Amino acid sequence: MAAEVELPDQNQTIDLQQQVARLQALLEASRHVHSTIREEEVLESVLRIVVRELEMAGAAFPGTELSYGEIADGNGALPSFPLHDRDGRRMAELIVAPPEGRALTLYEADFLEGLALQAAVALENARNHKRNVEFARVQRDLDAAREIQRSLLPQRLPEIQGYSVGFKSKTCYEVGGDYLDIVAMPDGTVLFTVADVAGKGLASAIVSTSFRSAFRAVAMSGLPLAEIATRMNQSHWEEGDETRRRYVTAIFARLDPKAGEVEAVNAGHNPGFVLHPDGRLHRFEAVGTPLGLLPGTVYNSERCPFPPGSRLLFYTDGLTEAFCGEEEFGPERLIENFSRYELPRADAILDTLWRAVEDFCQGGPQSDDMTALVLSRIAEAPATASNRVEEMPA
Repeated sequence: MAAEVELPDQNQTIDLQQQVARLQALLEASRHVHSTIREEEVLESVLRIVVRELEMAGAAFPGTELSYGEIADGNGALPSFPLHDRDGRRMAELIVAPPEGRALTLYEADFLEGLALQAAVALENARNHKRNVEFARVQRDLDAAREIQRSLLPQRLPEIQGYSVGFKSKTCYEVGGDYLDIVAMPDGTVLFTVADVAGKGLASAIVSTSFRSAFRAVAMSGLPLAEIATRMNQSHWEEGDETRRRYVTAIFARLDPKAGEVEAVNAGHNPGFVLHPDGRLHRFEAVGTPLGLLPGTVYNSERCPFPPGSRLLFYTDGLTEAFCGEEEFGPERLIENFSRYELPRADAILDTLWRAVEDFCQGGPQSDDMTALVLSRIAEAPATASNRVEEMPA
């Protein structure tokens, strides 16, 4: 016996045909809406579909200049369809003006709701694409800025007979506010400076670059070290309010290789250290406020002997303020590690300090720029049987 099949009546057939036509139209509309990654073009495409395909009198996105067709004033409340992102935030709202002010049919309202859903996805994708493009551009600029900032570090270290000098610098972000410079003077002395601009990131990096230009100009004038610090302070203060907010802590030093002496000025910076061969530690404490903080500040210098076997350390607080959980690396650990290893070469001392900080942090993220400079004076080798020349008897 053949199975009985219930055939749809005429109205059900018409509804099914309408649904198929609606889906086909919505699919085509979706293809047009998703065919661009520009936000304005997505919205314009939606308006054209509403007016041309649905034969509405007009459509618009309030709050923008985008509209299509005619939306007469005084129409009262027009049908609206919000466009939400994936998190439910409203990105835009589509309003539609039906022809002759009539109400929307069920088919038209259903189509517009589906169109609004597709338009919301396309609009969010367009905005994400725009943000990604802008982020890529900013990242390229930051990469270029990082390379420029690296190029402003000393590219060649001066060769100082009987001395070893080295530095290491690592920014927290792409660019940073730490500054370091080494300038060989015509009279045979060498100027060193390590500085730290308040804050981190691009703004501090810009101030750091300006600070470099000013320091180079003042350094080559041949002024006394204390006068260099005084002029740097006044120059930074006169740059204006925004620059003053980015005050600079700095420590300056002048090495006289022949006399075996170091002169230093500390402008609100971390103490500088000289470790003597007998284990005595000399500190260059701050003798004034950070540069750019107060106008008219006068700084004083102090001198320290630097005999063979001595070592000098200047650094920024990124080393001492490295953390492991809630515990800080601190200046005591820094000095302990600096004093522990009797390494003659500056680069070896710096590598040792960096490993100590990294081991302490146990792979944790770097929270500040880290910069250090080391100067060591090579100890004279004692005479031994292998290097003494004895006079043979006749």
